[in-house]
This record gives sequence, C-alpha cells and structure tokens, in this order.
Amino acid sequence: MEQLPRLGLGCAPLGNLYHSVPEEQALAVVEAAFDTGCTYLDTAPHYGLGLSEERLGRALAGRDRSSYVLSTKVGRRLRPLRAGERVDGQGFVDTPPRAREWDLSRDGIRATIEASLERLGTDHVDIVYLHDVEDRVEEVYDIAFPALAELRAEKAVGAIGFGMNRSDVLARFVADLDVDVVLCAGRWTLLERTAYDDGLLAACTRRGTSIVVGGIYNSGLLADPRPGATYNYEAAPPGILARAQALAAVCAEFGVPLRAAALRFPFAHPAVVSAVVGAAGPAEVRDNATMFSYPVPGGLWAALVERGLLGADLPLPL
Repeated sequence: MEQLPRLGLGCAPLGNLYHSVPEEQALAVVEAAFDTGCTYLDTAPHYGLGLSEERLGRALAGRDRSSYVLSTKVGRRLRPLRAGERVDGQGFVDTPPRAREWDLSRDGIRATIEASLERLGTDHVDIVYLHDVEDRVEEVYDIAFPALAELRAEKAVGAIGFGMNRSDVLARFVADLDVDVVLCAGRWTLLERTAYDDGLLAACTRRGTSIVVGGIYNSGLLADPRPGATYNYEAAPPGILARAQALAAVCAEFGVPLRAAALRFPFAHPAVVSAVVGAAGPAEVRDNATMFSYPVPGGLWAALVERGLLGADLPLPL
C-alpha cells in the first residue's frame, strides 16, 4: 500500500454529525487540510447519507488527483427515500432524502462504490474499507471480502480492509484474510489499550497490515476532559473522566497539551501509519496539525508509566 500522510482528515463532520455545518465551512475544512498537509481524506456513504462524500467531491473539484489519498467505505448502500418514509439519522442531521440499507453482496458493493465515485467526482479511491461489519462476520468471509479482493485484483480499487471500533474482530479478519489496511477507531489511544491486548497490533505486525487510527480523542474526552465530556459517544463515566484529567495534569507538568500527547501516542506502535481526525471547522484542522507537530519530551511518557496511567508493557513513542 502506498505511504499515507501521517495525519489525515476524518470527514464525518462534513456530513453534519450532531449539528449542521454550513457548506462554505465544510469546503474551508478541506482547504485547511490541504494547507496543513493533511492530504489523506477518509469518508463514507454512512456519513450524512452521502452528504460528506458530496461535499468532499465539491471541495476536491479541480485538484490534482495525485495530490491526495482518498478512502471511503462499503457495507451500507444508499437509496432514495420512499414516499412518507422517515429514517434515523444515526447522529447526522439535515441530511439528503436517502435511506441506508445493509448490502454486502458482490453487486451491492460494486454499486456502492460506483455511487461513491459519482458523489466524490473521481474515477477511483485509494482505499475501500468494509464499514462496521462486526455483526456480519459470516457474510464478510463468504461474500463481502472476496468481492472487495476481486475489485483489488482488477485494479478497480487500491488497498482494501476494514473500518470499525471492534479491534477483536479486526484482529480475526487480519489473521485470516489478505487485508492491506484497517481503520481502528478508539481502541488504541491514551485511554484505550484494547487493540494491544486483543492482538490486533501484533496480528498487523505479523501480517504486514497497516493500521490507521481513528477516534484519537475517544469522541472528545481526550480533547477536553471536563465534566460532561463524551467518551465513546456517551457521557464519560466518573472513573474514566478522572483518568483523563490525571493524564492532562501530567501533560501540563511537561508543558504539553493533552491533545498533543493523544495524537502522538498511537504512533508508538510501528504498524500505525496514519491517524485521521475529524474537524467541523478550519480552526480545528489547524489545531490538529499544530498538536501533531508539538514537541513531546520522552520524560512525559515515562512519567505516565510511573504514575500508572500507561501500562509498563506498552510501546512508547520515541
């Protein structure tokens, strides 16, 4: 798989995740991503029922296709709403009049990619992930992954893999299948070592599979660990909130923002090649880029281990 920019843009917010983002603001997000070198762009039909892909396509119009890396996802296929039909936005608001349907069939996957290409205004995507398929394992083995592998063999798509937040299922897929890359959300962070403990990181090293990490901030807690902050899309439990605040306090002793440490930590493992971070405005994009390049002294990691906030067995950033 071609080398990815180490910091990428997660494009779920462009699909109006939790709140509406004005069109001009969405376009400015992508502009800021290019200005800061975040030229790996990850989207999905699921994000805003195609709105994220459509906005990304408009933002990319006229740009040199070789100047960025693009990934999208399959599994959920979009269709027009039927008369009188209402759908659950699943966190996305002010979405186009479409519905999602699971479709892991060979024809469904091909149709989903074709529709994504049309919305994105491009003739190819560099990575295609099977999205949130942890409850459809049998279909993945029997139909969906062979369908994606066929497209890869035809060179109709580039790299193929899986995107989800269940690292145990990802570990199984990597062990059993010829997976190029996985996008693991929220399971390898300053707060979460699940991907280490359930063998995903080891499996990727053994198989030569690349890892893109998402959910770096665990849905907000590691960005701003205040009371009421979210963790895994819900209010953070008291114990988790206290641990995040303890992490922030140690970081402050070293003059390092917690966000900077959170962005740097996953790269301690050599299988991790990139991190995608969402942004709803250009200032957030620029902040992510600043935090990513922020100098983090090695003594910080040692202090976190010493105080029991990081496991002594975990790899630490250089």
